Amino acid sequence: MLDIKYIRENKEAVKKGAEAKGYDVDLEKLLKVDDKRTKLIEKRDKLRSQLKFEGKPSKEQLTKAKKIKKELQAVEEEYNKIEKEWYHLMLLVPSIPSNESPVGDESKNKVIKTVGKAPEKKTVPKDHVELGDALDLLDIERGVKIGGTRSYILENQLVVLEQALLRLALDTVIKEGFRVMNVPVLVKEEALVGSGFFPFGKEDVYEVDEGLYLVGTSEASLIYLHSGEILNEFELPKLLSGISACFRREVGTYGKDNRGIIRVHQFNKVEQVVLCKESEWKKSFDFILNIAESIVRGLELPYRIVNVATRDMGAKNIYQNDIEVWFPSQNKYRETHSCSYLGDFQSRRANIKYRDDDGDKHFVHTLNNTAVATPRILAACLENWQQKDGSITIPKALQKYTHFKVIK
Repeated sequence: MLDIKYIRENKEAVKKGAEAKGYDVDLEKLLKVDDKRTKLIEKRDKLRSQLKFEGKPSKEQLTKAKKIKKELQAVEEEYNKIEKEWYHLMLLVPSIPSNESPVGDESKNKVIKTVGKAPEKKTVPKDHVELGDALDLLDIERGVKIGGTRSYILENQLVVLEQALLRLALDTVIKEGFRVMNVPVLVKEEALVGSGFFPFGKEDVYEVDEGLYLVGTSEASLIYLHSGEILNEFELPKLLSGISACFRREVGTYGKDNRGIIRVHQFNKVEQVVLCKESEWKKSFDFILNIAESIVRGLELPYRIVNVATRDMGAKNIYQNDIEVWFPSQNKYRETHSCSYLGDFQSRRANIKYRDDDGDKHFVHTLNNTAVATPRILAACLENWQQKDGSITIPKALQKYTHFKVIK
């Protein structure tokens, strides 16, 4: 959520930013409603002040107070109605993308850095489904029989490998000073509004009961953890990491990545979230991006980092870099990690502040990034680690968790 004062003073910039992200926002309507809201607040406060008396009120004052209370009730009812409309319109305003972000769709994403060399295609590599079938690691058919489209079953050593990846990510973030948590995946609507996932992405979220939803990432729970709180400046930056199952409906992706475990409805993820001061956001951004990079390097996967374009980054992000890992069978890089800076967009919604050394209060700024998400990265691992004899070699970074060096 943006500051209404900022929206009013920078209307054209906000409109331009929304358009760059592909959103049509009715700012004129919002500002008109805000004018009504402001006038009602002034009228309400004036009426309330008239109900304050010095000493014992007279009969005339009591008679007048009765009329004022009746008028105040009507004003408060009108204000409550306008406040709801105002809040709804405010939630529809996306954050303004950074000037450093390319304007446009996914095709405008800009490669910043490439690490590792994609192997030359001397023979057609097997994809992860072929490898999974041959090595008794994957059962897509029965997974779909149980859970429907985009379902899967991991088997045998692939189960161990998935847990090894998650444990590697956990150990990495713990070493870097994160507080790790297994957070709720079934959350209230207010947690998803407060963390910025509603109303923009509501169609992609599973509602399991009235007002209860399954999260698509533990980011929602980690952000709302400190909702309504005032932190101390010395607590910042606050480093939070969640491990959880995640659920996404994948609305709008019909026909995309139907094969295998690249795009699924249920997956597991270790997430990084940072609460910091505005002045520390770039340092924090580089910090969590470097953590994700270190994990990918440990997995010995070729990857690149891209500066994400405005229409590819989502409503709540200001600046975003993705890590894309090489998929040999597709002969291209695919996103496995998203590192995002959101400014005070989430903290204004969730009302998370900190008190500085002078006693002044400020909204915290938030960032997030994947540490590891499975099973998509498992697909990349199988394809990149495959050998000529059809076996899969396990990199050294994972061997202490898997207790095996090869799958054959």
